[in-house]
Amino acid sequence: MNDNHAGSYSAAGFRTPDGAPTDIVVFTITKTERTGAKKALPLRRLEVMLIKRKQWPCEGMWALPGGFTREAETVEACARRELMEETGVADVHLAYFNVYSEPGRDPRGWMISHAFFALVEERYVASRRTSDEASDVSLWPIEEALKMELAFDHRTILRDAVARIRREMLTTTIAREFLPETFTIAELYQVITAVVPSFEEKNFIRKVTSTQSRRGILEEVRDAEGRPAMSNRYSQRPAQLYRFTEYAPELSIYG
Repeated sequence: MNDNHAGSYSAAGFRTPDGAPTDIVVFTITKTERTGAKKALPLRRLEVMLIKRKQWPCEGMWALPGGFTREAETVEACARRELMEETGVADVHLAYFNVYSEPGRDPRGWMISHAFFALVEERYVASRRTSDEASDVSLWPIEEALKMELAFDHRTILRDAVARIRREMLTTTIAREFLPETFTIAELYQVITAVVPSFEEKNFIRKVTSTQSRRGILEEVRDAEGRPAMSNRYSQRPAQLYRFTEYAPELSIYG
């Protein structure tokens, strides 16, 4: 703003929102070990963390975690603060994906909500705790959560976040957020299908390691002597271990 006109400006002439909350869709992939003598990959399932509100409005309803942005912080700083309060972790994948401003979306007033999604390892949300505004906190399978009547417009936000993470799972390397540093191709494939159930690729290992546009995303892990590092944790026969590199290919729909 030009300083010459600063003295003539007054915010009193404008209606401003009553709050700028952030809503955070916290995704995780849970693992359930299979029973039986034969080694097999655990069952993996995409789940979302929801809290049960204990105050008006929407008392007793399940909702996404979040909170109001403070005057001296950005909406991203607010989201990271709230995520830390809800999960106890800070260094996780957090991404902004949409703004929600439908009139009447919140009975407390004119609220413009900024939505983020976070990808958090299961071990961090296993010890999740309730906040001052929640009476309970729980993980829910995605398909089940999408059928629930959530507080405010949170089902719409959740639906949009699921669509976003499914798209990014197939176009970026965010699968790394749900995997240990080293993993087998079978584990990577299982994480992808946990997020995108319709994904099916019979030649997955060849395409992800040899296709020109994808070559360099993964690298084979070697031991101290330079020999291939193998794992038979989930299989009878040892399988090659891989890790993600920092390479991020730019894929185009035109080429």
